Amino acid sequence: MQTTFHPASSRGHANHGWLNSYHTFSFAGYHNPERMHFGALRVLNDDTVAGGMGFGTHPHDNMEIISIPLSGTLEHRDNAGNHGIIRSGDVQMMSAGTGIAHSEKNHSRSEEVQFLQIWMFPNKRNVQPRYDQQSFRAEERHNQFQQVLSPSPDDAGVWVHQDAWFHLADFDAGHAAQYEVKKAGNGVYVFVLEGAATVAGQTLGRRDGLGIEDTDAFEVRADANARLLLMEVPMSF
Repeated sequence: MQTTFHPASSRGHANHGWLNSYHTFSFAGYHNPERMHFGALRVLNDDTVAGGMGFGTHPHDNMEIISIPLSGTLEHRDNAGNHGIIRSGDVQMMSAGTGIAHSEKNHSRSEEVQFLQIWMFPNKRNVQPRYDQQSFRAEERHNQFQQVLSPSPDDAGVWVHQDAWFHLADFDAGHAAQYEVKKAGNGVYVFVLEGAATVAGQTLGRRDGLGIEDTDAFEVRADANARLLLMEVPMSF
């Protein structure tokens, strides 16, 4: 097993007033040649957007883009006619494919929205752009791994053009579970949203991240009440 620890304090940071963003991997003005990506996982941004503000319409292509709200309400629009509003407990995905222009804005004029902006390299280029969002029940991630993303439209969660699986988990203090890697050769990036946990023997606190590879399973144990996001992605793509 090989692990890479990224403490929360080591992330890139940009505060634009309307946007306060922490970057686990190189992004925009933050460039770290040792933090370009983890396998197919290219971007993991922890964003807070002020009320009434947001990202204006801008283009993407050939990227799988996932948004996971942590608090507040996020509003999506794109030039394919899609319009969605997502809240904590929802997951949004967009396959940019041949090209799409979209905006992501705070739906509230008074309250902040906090969300994770995640980009993955796809396993197919120039696909038809696609948008989806789903809501997930909190009780189905209590002391278990709740699948929220997969490679298949017939499996649980939203689906993407990549051999990737995402899980959310809300663990009570002391609870432990074994995560089993879905596909040989994949790695898992574990991000602690709240609380503290010991993952594959590494102690993690709030917003710490741990990349795990060269294993088919590892243990996740909550040292305090903990909310976690596990992102399994190909290491070669």
